[in-house]
Amino acid sequence: MARQEVKKQLPLERVKNFLEVSLGFSEEQALEEAGRCLNCNNPLCVKGCPVEIDIPAFIQLIKEKKYKQALAKIKEKNNLPAICGRVCPQEDQCESACVLAKKKVPINIGALERFASDFGEEKIYSQPIKEPTLQEKIKIAVVGSGPAGLTAAADLAKIGYFVRLFESLHLAGGVLRYGIPEFRLPKDIVERELAYIRSLGVDIRTDVLIGSTYSIKDLFNLGFRAVFLGLGAGLPQFLGIEGENLPGVYSANEFLTRINLMKAHQFPEYATPIKLGKKVAVIGAGNVAFDCARCAVRLAKQVIILYRRTEEEMPARKEEIANAKEEGVEFRLLTQPKRIIKNQENQLRIECLRMELGSPDESGRRRPVEQLNSNFFIEVDNIIVAIGQSPNPLLAKLTPELKTHPRGMVMINDDYMTSIPGVFAAGDIVSGADTVISAMGAAKRAVQSIDKFIKYQDKYNTLRSR
Repeated sequence: MARQEVKKQLPLERVKNFLEVSLGFSEEQALEEAGRCLNCNNPLCVKGCPVEIDIPAFIQLIKEKKYKQALAKIKEKNNLPAICGRVCPQEDQCESACVLAKKKVPINIGALERFASDFGEEKIYSQPIKEPTLQEKIKIAVVGSGPAGLTAAADLAKIGYFVRLFESLHLAGGVLRYGIPEFRLPKDIVERELAYIRSLGVDIRTDVLIGSTYSIKDLFNLGFRAVFLGLGAGLPQFLGIEGENLPGVYSANEFLTRINLMKAHQFPEYATPIKLGKKVAVIGAGNVAFDCARCAVRLAKQVIILYRRTEEEMPARKEEIANAKEEGVEFRLLTQPKRIIKNQENQLRIECLRMELGSPDESGRRRPVEQLNSNFFIEVDNIIVAIGQSPNPLLAKLTPELKTHPRGMVMINDDYMTSIPGVFAAGDIVSGADTVISAMGAAKRAVQSIDKFIKYQDKYNTLRSR
């Protein structure tokens, strides 16, 4: 039986809008694809999932047309299934571990997860959050409302803790809100998942910057017994070359935040325009770079991606690379920017070097090596630098006792505890920029450590009081 592929908007149509590109499975497709699952005795797909969803079980429920039960089965392990079904790199995780991957036809697990989320979803109405007394519930603070923070908050609430989640922006969602474009992750899906998190009893407070509005010490003084840091990686990285501060050069963070959170592409309906010329260069080849490139294409621009390796080494999802090609994004491979200057017409002029691949580096990818006397120039109107992100340094600067690595990532021990007792961390603030599902998996393990920490404290205090 052939693997079912998800239908998409046609390229010529989708470049004119920001609507979701992937149309998802129809019921007929989902049933046919679920019917391909072998129900293995040793389901390797589960081991390939960072949050260990019981994949054969939820697929079996789809086969039986029990869509609400299928969604409930997924939510036993994954609090954000509608999001993960859309943006997670299943091809490198659960699907790559599928037995059928050996024949290059793995079960389309991501599409089935999305189907279960969309067809099994019930409207959730959030209940008013009642502030507990200390006798009622133990209070835990979660900082950051991205994938790690939302996962930690939901799992802690399921255990029985009162959870207050603090978000510095005016809307919750973190990178899911400001980083991933509408055509990949519609914001009504984010709202739907947030409603589910709230329905568990999680109290989400926006416009609160931890480190400034409240210090970590303040949180403990307010009665929180533990703190989870899931702030993500919001500080853009740059190449460190001449001209990166010229007008017309954007970081990926600024560009995507303007588009996704401030609706810059809907000017003048939203008074936050973003100025782009006719030709845009995006430097980088990860998922963020392709998000930038595909947003720029939708603003009726000619877009090129500059990447110092070949397509084979691109870290972006294969689906996103294919989508970008279909939408007209050009690739300039084995190209390394050296400096940025302005030409006489006030355009940006990128001096580039031609590269070739040498031996593998620490990442396992072949290292790009400069070809001698290979300088050439590319003229564009705008440049978007999308080569990675680091954690925002503000919290660490305002909290000297919080130890960090040289690149700004928070240091943790094997139990996800930071250098401050009772303060835990996981996700991009620890690992640097990574996938949504990896951050969620780390947050789930951190929750287990938080629960053990609280219970150990209670047991110790009980014994001490005797």
